[in-house]
Parts: sequence; structure tokens; C-alpha cells
Amino acid sequence: MNKKYRKVIIAGNWKMNMLPSQVRPFLDELRAGIPAATHGCSVVLCVPATHLAALSREKSRRIAMGAQNISHFDKGAHTGEISADMIADLGARYCIVGHSERRADNGDTDEIVNAKLRILLEKGITPILCVGESLEQRDRDLTIEFISYQVKAALYGLTPDQVKKVVIAYEPIWAIGTGRTATDEQAQEVCFAIRELLRREYGALISRKVCILYGGSMNAKNCAGLLAQPDIDGGLIGGASLKPADFAVIVREGSRE
Repeated sequence: MNKKYRKVIIAGNWKMNMLPSQVRPFLDELRAGIPAATHGCSVVLCVPATHLAALSREKSRRIAMGAQNISHFDKGAHTGEISADMIADLGARYCIVGHSERRADNGDTDEIVNAKLRILLEKGITPILCVGESLEQRDRDLTIEFISYQVKAALYGLTPDQVKKVVIAYEPIWAIGTGRTATDEQAQEVCFAIRELLRREYGALISRKVCILYGGSMNAKNCAGLLAQPDIDGGLIGGASLKPADFAVIVREGSRE
């Protein structure tokens, strides 16, 4: 973490888990476990669309609301889709974009990811852009090349002022939900490469301002080492975000002065 230039973001991704009725008891337990002052650390819960209203009713200055997806269409005849305006109206301040599960299960291409980024930025919602390589790509030493391509494709056509508002989450696909985690050094290497790419493309000032998170099985036991890395500004937490006590440990680590 480098709080001199950037805030820390600890974001939970509930994926397709929990129920709307479980939001309040979860938050009650979480709030009891995190500090009243989080010292430059923003806490976000990205919940299923069906849970947004329940989370919105539990307004908290310490916990921001996030969504897991929006449509790349603005509005209209798109049955089953959810627009950026809809999540914004409920109070969502963040939204995940380009998660590997969306890319694999729902066909979100680089072009669609780019379109969603643009819409979110236009609506004043902070995108959490996910990038990550497969195990095969890592074994073939293609990690940096592939991640660089994903970042450049997602940010295509954005202005430097827009880019600095994007949060980037590095989530190696081989570490998502598998219990395997990149070592502190592996995670730092890729996050540093992302920051260097931003520096080359948009300048040092923008590069210093962009928050880069690590995802992929960050948990209560390994968060300290990962968050100690200079180019890791927080985490996008999957399984551990479903356990209030574990998630609180990560928040407390991110809140250290």
C-alpha cells in the first residue's frame, strides 16, 4: 500500500451468494469488527442486483455499495438487463467490470468491457476493472503481455482524467476460488507492470493515482503480506467477503496507518 498517493480499497465480491434477508445481520457483524475510522481505506460490498435495495436501506458511512455488473446498453428493450442508472438510483458507487467469470460465462468481450467502463464513468460510478491470466498463460510466461493487452483494450479511447477514476483489480484466473494465491512477489510484479503501463500511456501523475487491487483468494491469513506490497492498494475479496469476521480482518489490515 502507498497511502501517500492513493487510498486503499477493500472490496467484497459476494458473487451469486447470500440472500437479501442476510444483508442486515452480515453488516451488523461486520460493523462491529471494523474500526470506526478506517484511515484512508474505503470498504465496498459488491452484491447481487437483488440485494442492492436491502444494502441501500442499511446506509453506512463506513461501507460503500457496489454492483457486480451492468448492461452495456443504456436502456430499452433488453429483457433481464440492469442499467447503470438503475444501480446509481439505489446508491451504488462502485461496479465490477470484466470479471473472468463474466467473460467466460456471459461472453463479455474486451469491446463490451470497454463500453461498460464508459457508461459507468459517464454516470459517476467507479468501475472496478478485472484483469487476469489463465494458468496456461502463466506457465507460458505470457502473463505480463496478456494483462497489458487486457488493460489497454479496456481503457481504449478513455481520457487520462477518466483513467484515473478507474480501479484495476488483478485477479489471476487460476487463483479465483481455488484456494491458490499468487505469492506476494508474483502479485506485486504484475501490479507494478500495470502501473508502469499506465505511466507509459498516461503519464506518471495518472499512474500514481490509480488504485490497483489484488484478487484471487486473498483472505484473513495472507492479506498482510499482499497489502504490504507497494503497488497493491487493496483487494477484491471473494470467499472471505462472505464471512464477516474474516472480511473484518482484511479491512483492519487495510486501515493500518
